[in-house]
Amino acid sequence: MSNRDNSLGDNQFAEAAIILPSLPSMINRLRLKQVALLIALEEYGSLHKAAESLHLTQPAATKALHEMEAALGVSLFDRSTRGMQATELGRCVIRYARLIQSDMRNLRDELSGIMQGKGGRLSIGTIMGAAPVITRALLRLREVQPDASVEITEDTSARQLLMLDQGRIDMMIGRSSVSSHPNLYDYEQLRDEPLCIVSGLNHPLAQMRSLRLQQLMTSSWILYSNNMPMRIWIESEFKLDGLRVPDNIVETASPFVTITLLGQSDMVAVMPLDIAHFFAARNMLCILPMHMKTKIAPYGIVTRKNAHLSSIGKMFVNILRQQN
Repeated sequence: MSNRDNSLGDNQFAEAAIILPSLPSMINRLRLKQVALLIALEEYGSLHKAAESLHLTQPAATKALHEMEAALGVSLFDRSTRGMQATELGRCVIRYARLIQSDMRNLRDELSGIMQGKGGRLSIGTIMGAAPVITRALLRLREVQPDASVEITEDTSARQLLMLDQGRIDMMIGRSSVSSHPNLYDYEQLRDEPLCIVSGLNHPLAQMRSLRLQQLMTSSWILYSNNMPMRIWIESEFKLDGLRVPDNIVETASPFVTITLLGQSDMVAVMPLDIAHFFAARNMLCILPMHMKTKIAPYGIVTRKNAHLSSIGKMFVNILRQQN
């Protein structure tokens, strides 16, 4: 694309920003049925199929989409013979539509729980290293709120932030710093996350009293994917020792895949020390005796900027603070 084309695109977005309706106008004109249609259009890529999934006639769906685009003052989809594809502005609106839909779903679940005398619902995302902290807090929460419904997912901070953006989780225990826009989140630091190098019990170097990275250069490594904090940390350790990260690596964020591979090979892996202690105490791996030169950034509680947690969410956060 030429500079002129880029300039035109920028001008179009600038013009769209100028003519955007006011917030009260958007609120008065948008309806939840339109929000559902927007999400269905992204999922099906077809107005006919989206309308069918929502039990709407195609003319009614077409009218609803036109009304929504008029309310926002922007075009949300490109139409072609191959179907409908969201524009850049459309993808932005769809992201917020999913948040609205998720909040409505959570609202209904929580109202239902309250009406039935239950303790509400909470969805939490966590990185692997925070799992012991999360489980202790969860056990405490169930003591004081036994009827609470809690969903926990474990993944990298980057993937958890995506789930947070989509409204699929209420909070995350991890790092907002991995985002290209960390200012979009509220972050409260919890604790450090010491890391270590681990192997299977039968690794040739498992019984050594002291090791250096140089001695592990012939081993295959299990690492997190590029640009993740644990990967950046081990790459820094290699660099400080004047070494290159080995090429023959397996990338995974799964502790169970890691444990299985370690038990059946001479591979080594990076793991949070708290998690490593848990598995080592059960004779499932060996923590290698290595002195590491650097530390990884602490993790904490991450929520959407200015998000309002439910009462059960606030209770869980207070329990985490008391543990810290």
